[in-house]
Amino acid sequence: MSYKLEYIWLDGYKPEPNIRSKTKIVDSEPKKPEDCPGWSFDGSSTQQAEGHSSDCLLKPVRMIKDPSRKNASLVMCEVLNADGSVHPSNGRGTFEDDPDLWLGFEQEYTIMKNGKPLGFPVDGYPGPQGPYYCSVGIMNCVGRDIVEEHLDACLEAGLSVTGINAEVMKGQWEYQLFGKGAKQACDDLWLSRFLLHRAGEKHHVNIELHPKPIKGDWNGSGMHTNFSTTPIRDKGGEELIKGICEKFSARHKQHIASYGSDNDQRLTGLHETQSIEKFSYGVSDRGSSIRIPIGTVQNGWKGYLEDRRPASNADPYKVVREILATLRS
Repeated sequence: MSYKLEYIWLDGYKPEPNIRSKTKIVDSEPKKPEDCPGWSFDGSSTQQAEGHSSDCLLKPVRMIKDPSRKNASLVMCEVLNADGSVHPSNGRGTFEDDPDLWLGFEQEYTIMKNGKPLGFPVDGYPGPQGPYYCSVGIMNCVGRDIVEEHLDACLEAGLSVTGINAEVMKGQWEYQLFGKGAKQACDDLWLSRFLLHRAGEKHHVNIELHPKPIKGDWNGSGMHTNFSTTPIRDKGGEELIKGICEKFSARHKQHIASYGSDNDQRLTGLHETQSIEKFSYGVSDRGSSIRIPIGTVQNGWKGYLEDRRPASNADPYKVVREILATLRS
């Protein structure tokens, strides 16, 4: 029986990569990524190679069910050079994995139609933000059919989506994704983005990950990254938690450099953000760089922390690489 494998990888475009994919037909269903045959692609068409030596290799690293096709799987891949070394565009290959790191990504995005957020009038703007967050009803909530379809696809594929909600700007939404282990959590976020873009294709809308798609008095889009390790979860203590925050303060510039392009348009100090030029942390403070959840404090300063700086378009491999580097410093 023929079986479809959708090989998915990240291209060499900057400042953020695009998702690429192509389908390979095999005779039987692989049981794990290592069972998937190696493959290659034309790197000269993805800004990953020159035309005179254009072959790049695909190394399967994560495989999940394809919820939209029969007898099919989605296969996340790393990009390698022809000699098998890590390609410069391969962010996943630039850090050592950590199975002890638990991650909760809050992926915000905007559904766009004809260059405007879904629900915006042809001329001008809708009413000011306020009634759209977690809204119901056609006057305030738009795009739910697309969001629900994406949610079902992620759950059927086995991705650990833990929730969805309409966001502060009309046409803006968020889903939350949880994962144990640094690299697999990042793999799963990219796979969930792939499924989101594919839902957009079906409904003829664009999924916009720009952190400030509409200028003015509107919230931007982020990818808040919640994280914990065994010491944060089980040991805790005010001294430990604040010490970790101080480590993040010392490496603020390195983090910002890896947290997504045009993030300065979002991190202004307004709209539930801290200025991109400053670092701060605080308990239950959504205007800080690192938020210490009230639940963490009430649990004896044990639980998790939220890095509110990553932009919605950030590459999670780069974000997590910086988080790990800071935790290990």
